[in-house]
Amino acid sequence: MNHNTPLSPRPLNELSGAQRRVLSARQLREHGITAALAAERCRPGGPWQQLLPGVYLLHSGPPTGEERLHAVLLYAGRVPAGAGPRGSVPAQSAPADRGGRRPNPYGDAMITGLAALTLHGFATAPPLPAIDRIDVLVPRTRRLRSTEHVHIVRAHALPRPLNVTDLPVAPVPRALADAVGQLTDAAAVRRLLTEAVRGGHCEAAAVVRELTQARLLSRSHVVDAVDTLIAEGRAMAENRLYEMVRLHALPDPLWNVDLRLPGGPPLGGLDAYWPEHAVALEIDARSPRTDDDALWSEYARKRETLERLGITVVHVTPKKLREALEQQAEVVRAALLAASEREPAAYVVVLPR
Repeated sequence: MNHNTPLSPRPLNELSGAQRRVLSARQLREHGITAALAAERCRPGGPWQQLLPGVYLLHSGPPTGEERLHAVLLYAGRVPAGAGPRGSVPAQSAPADRGGRRPNPYGDAMITGLAALTLHGFATAPPLPAIDRIDVLVPRTRRLRSTEHVHIVRAHALPRPLNVTDLPVAPVPRALADAVGQLTDAAAVRRLLTEAVRGGHCEAAAVVRELTQARLLSRSHVVDAVDTLIAEGRAMAENRLYEMVRLHALPDPLWNVDLRLPGGPPLGGLDAYWPEHAVALEIDARSPRTDDDALWSEYARKRETLERLGITVVHVTPKKLREALEQQAEVVRAALLAASEREPAAYVVVLPR
């Protein structure tokens, strides 16, 4: 037996959807179809067509958006679906694990950029048929070229892909960075970044971190969009904080205040303050664009000063407010209940911020 011998041929009807209509050369060999027969069927007027090098569409009509995505992933995957030692089970037909998940048939390749954002449900991303070139993320060591409607994006470290409509798709922050890297329209960049936060896809800090790593913050139109993004993220976090107090029946605090010692220096600003309980709350909205160590030192100094005066400080992050609102409410409630067990706090002046 040589490398051209079909391995455990299986009927094509065992596959489903686009996986049945888009196959790699290796998969075709597994189904008993030789390279010569595939070439014959792809001749002008034939029933098949070759979409990409080594990737075939098993009908003669225009490919759908789903078929294009499968073709791109088969082209870019480290190990084409079905590859493996002689006699092994092809990836597309491998049994599911205990969680019902099937192995990724596209190796380590994943859809990123605008196509990924479309799959994630972004209203501001174009529909798949309108995307001329599909971005696909692969390891930096891959020897693979962009071709036709495939744009290869390389990464030193790949993120963990998400399964979206049975396709491996880059997480939203990484997909955004790859999309923004290809865009020069400032309005389009701003719309995408704003929807990421406003639509609840991810936190502003995660997006800024990816844009920083991609070295995109040297572009003025990206910086302007990031300023809007951070403001949007801050506003969303504040709204969730208001919602936390209301939904979990916490006492109403004084919102957005500055504390000051009588006749002394300012103690800093707070997002919420319960004066009767001497409990302060601050949203930790640090951005990777700033010096995290310096900013955290400022947070730590403020907290140390307030706690020395008998004021309990609770820090919350936008992510925790989004993902664990009830848990954060219990943290605040515990701090309020513990007030009666503490020594009375020093008198401070509370001013609107």
